[in-house]
Amino acid sequence: MKVFTYSQARQALATVLDTARNEQVLITRRGGETFAVTYQTPQKSPFDVPGIKTNATTQDILEAVHESRARGAIPNPADGWTAS
Repeated sequence: MKVFTYSQARQALATVLDTARNEQVLITRRGGETFAVTYQTPQKSPFDVPGIKTNATTQDILEAVHESRARGAIPNPADGWTAS
């Protein structure tokens, strides 16, 4: 654990932050207050997913979308549709 005074931390903020990556850092003020500086790993978005390799072309994708739209909406059981 590394301890800095407020003045030291202010003058060497980059050093304080670099140190906090590896160990806990405390900053003390003249009045006796103590603050902890901790490093947090960046949060990844749930939408940050790896891509997939495919041989599909843009034209293939557009044709698939067009075909699915041409068939119309999927029947909704709430509208009175029943399975046979």
